[in-house]
Amino acid sequence: MLFYEKKNEGGGTVGLAEILDIRPGVTAVIGGGGKTTLLRTLGEELSGACSVLLCTTTKIFPFPDLPCARDGAELERLRREHRLLCAGAEVPGTGKLTAPGMPMERLAERFDYVLVEADGAARRPVKAHAPHEPVIPAVAGQVICVVGASGFGQPVSQAAHRPELYAGLAGVPEDAPVTPETEAAVLTKEALHHRIYVNQIETEESRAAARALAGLLDCPVAAGSLWKGMYLQCSL
Repeated sequence: MLFYEKKNEGGGTVGLAEILDIRPGVTAVIGGGGKTTLLRTLGEELSGACSVLLCTTTKIFPFPDLPCARDGAELERLRREHRLLCAGAEVPGTGKLTAPGMPMERLAERFDYVLVEADGAARRPVKAHAPHEPVIPAVAGQVICVVGASGFGQPVSQAAHRPELYAGLAGVPEDAPVTPETEAAVLTKEALHHRIYVNQIETEESRAAARALAGLLDCPVAAGSLWKGMYLQCSL
């Protein structure tokens, strides 16, 4: 597989939404290492010409710089005034939002794109999923799994959310390092995704790790740094 920076016909860098092939409807984002930032980045790109809703099926903090609808009436009002907004019901005493009080099918009828954070990772770069997660909407057309490259080289016990599950799926002890091989084993056995986005690619070592991971998987793999706004795509 060839790893390269994707360019458009005019020679400019293609946006992340195109690299990840984000299509109208519902897209679920799972994994670790930058899910919320990925939603925000995609929302900014897509809302230039379309309406975009950011939400969750679990719990997230509201986006502080975006209008946020907490009930159906507010959602109807805000969507007429803004192309990009978030929505969710308040979780008392936490400051967080949970799933909006409206079925995903209805949300998809009201917005061109609905981007959903569908699990949590306790700020760890990689994770394995418990039986009750992720909470992927039935109407989701695509599931993107985020992998944080900062986890490579760290012990599973430190880098992974639910390290005991991760180690079991990878077939290594919890004090073993996270590697492209362990991550590929977990992703392949869980089989929850349609494509992978490897975030936190900010060194040659992390780029090499992302390249190695892409070579072990049979799905589309993109990589980059959400912080720097630089993206790469794996050519199959």
